[in-house]
Amino acid sequence: MDMTHEVSVYWQPGCTSCLRAKEYLTRHNIPFRSRNVLTDDSAYAELAHFGLRRVPIVTKGEAWVDGQSLKDIARLVGIAHKETRQLPPVELKDRLLTIVDGAGRFVAQITPADLEGTILPNRPRSLTQLAYHLFNVADAFVEHEEGTPLTFAAYCREPLPGTMSKTELLAYRNRVRDRVATWWESKGASRDWRTRADVYYAEQTMHDFLERTTWHAGQHTRQLMWTMQDRLAIAPDRPLTAEIFADLPMPDSIWDPA
Repeated sequence: MDMTHEVSVYWQPGCTSCLRAKEYLTRHNIPFRSRNVLTDDSAYAELAHFGLRRVPIVTKGEAWVDGQSLKDIARLVGIAHKETRQLPPVELKDRLLTIVDGAGRFVAQITPADLEGTILPNRPRSLTQLAYHLFNVADAFVEHEEGTPLTFAAYCREPLPGTMSKTELLAYRNRVRDRVATWWESKGASRDWRTRADVYYAEQTMHDFLERTTWHAGQHTRQLMWTMQDRLAIAPDRPLTAEIFADLPMPDSIWDPA
C-alpha cells in the first residue's frame, strides 16, 4: 500500500484527545486509517518507526504531529484551522473546580466494588482509575505552575487495580481541589496567560493549557456520568449540565463509536 499521502490516526478508546482528533478530521472530510493501539499490535510497531509510544498521533507519510493540537493536525493535512473563542482564565478555573466538585460527588455515589469492578468499554480502565486520572489532570496543571514541566508520564499516573480505596480516592480529589483553589488565589489571578507552557505535546500558551486541562477533566467526567447511568443505573447527584461544557473545545461524543 502506498502510504505517502495517507493520513493515519493512532488512538485508544476513552482517550479524550484521540476522539477529538478523529472527529476533527471527519468534520473536515479528511479520510484516515484508524489505528487502535489496544487492538492491533502492529499499530504500536508503526509508531515505533517515528520513535513514539503514545497517542493520539496523526501521521501523513513520514510526517507526524501530536493529535492533541488541532492546529498542528490542520497544518499536517493541509486544511485551514479556525481558532475558537477561548473563555477567560477565571471562567476556566471556575469550571475546572465545578468539574472536580462534580466528579467527587459522583464517586461518592458509587460503591467500592463498582469503582474497582466496572471496566470501561474496550479499555482496561476501572472507574477508580478514570476518576483518579481526571483529578490528576488538574493536579498536573498545578505541578506545572510549581515548576514541573508536563510530560506524557504525568498523565499516566493511575493506581494499580486494588491499590486505592474509595476513601483514598476522595481524599486525593480534596487535595487536588484545594491545590487548584490555592494556586489561583496565590498566583493564578495575576498570571500572564500569554506565556508559553512547558508541555510535551505542542506549542501552547498558558491559556491554551488551562483550557485543555478544563475540557480534558470535563470529558472524563462526562464519561463517569455516562457509565454511572448506562452501566450502574445510578442517577448522578446534581449532574453537570451542557452549560458547564459550553464553549470548551471538547469532543462531541462521550465515547468512541463501537
